[in-house]
Amino acid sequence: MNHYRLTSLAQSLPATVPFVGPETQERQFGRPFKARLGANENVFGPSPKAIEAMAEADHWMYGDPESFELRGALAAHHGTTPDHIIVGEGIDGLLGYLVRLFVGQSDAVVTSDGAYPTFNYHVAGYGGVLHKVPYRDDYEDPEALFAKAAEVNAKLVYLANPDNPMGSWHSGSSLAAAMDHLPDGSLLVLDEAYIDTAPEGTALPLSWDDPRVIRMRTFSKAYGMAGARVGYAIAAPELITAFHKVRNHFGMNRAAQAGALAALADQEWLAQVKAKIVEARNRISAIAQDNGLVALPSAANFVTIDCGRDGAFAKAVLEGLVARGIFVRMPFVAPQNRCIRISCGTPDQLDLLASELPSVLNHAKIS
Repeated sequence: MNHYRLTSLAQSLPATVPFVGPETQERQFGRPFKARLGANENVFGPSPKAIEAMAEADHWMYGDPESFELRGALAAHHGTTPDHIIVGEGIDGLLGYLVRLFVGQSDAVVTSDGAYPTFNYHVAGYGGVLHKVPYRDDYEDPEALFAKAAEVNAKLVYLANPDNPMGSWHSGSSLAAAMDHLPDGSLLVLDEAYIDTAPEGTALPLSWDDPRVIRMRTFSKAYGMAGARVGYAIAAPELITAFHKVRNHFGMNRAAQAGALAALADQEWLAQVKAKIVEARNRISAIAQDNGLVALPSAANFVTIDCGRDGAFAKAVLEGLVARGIFVRMPFVAPQNRCIRISCGTPDQLDLLASELPSVLNHAKIS
């Protein structure tokens, strides 16, 4: 019998995934969801020009390993140079490369308790030690994160702005001020996946050359290309160059590169989608209010709803919606797990939510 010679670290880790996909649940239930409102995808879809570009890409060819055109277009869009930009397989892929560059056995990393779990998954995979701080009033707490980083000599500090799963956000100016307390030798990993749906002034107003921070962005949310897996990071050229030591140079497929390039050029479509996201956030908030629940303010493409009790009650509400064909998710950690999280949907999808939520709540209350 063969015995696989895994590393001792790999042997110690559980075989798991950070998220259970809706497709997995559909297979378990033997039916598709009627409303897919849990993965923070953009149901309004990508630019038609992006769809056309992906369809017409020469699929028999590998993608450009340097993503030269896309990096150039992103640099022009952000007023910087291609040397400041790395393109990768979504923010998840880039986080994996970044952790590989920085984190070895027992290295300290800081994040918020209940923040985006895929980052934690990568840290565990390279033997790092996670140190977590709690949210403060449903916001990630930069001051506490940076204080913990100083305490444990953290190599990386993860912060999402706007935040997932709560939808809360800090102004860019307040975050820049807080960074005065980021200790020397710690790098801020600023996940800005939802920056395109956030209010003006949310982006960090610091130079792209600032060596203290790497900013992660994506085409998965407002641009509607989650299935294509296109993310990018912006940082000082010295850090960007380091990615070439470890990244999968053919990880970006040609169709995804072409689609992202076309999507970036179609800012008119992006503006229309952002308006639809605002409308959907307002509708979700109204549905929550109609049912005696509280919708938290959101700068993302989802709304987090406070169910008003504890995590067990919120889980019952979530399970009731799932049983009725409405896929939603919820935060993992108390006290944020008193909430459920609902992605922006089409009017028809939100009509279904409005129709089913009252009976779901009634059933959860008597269970």
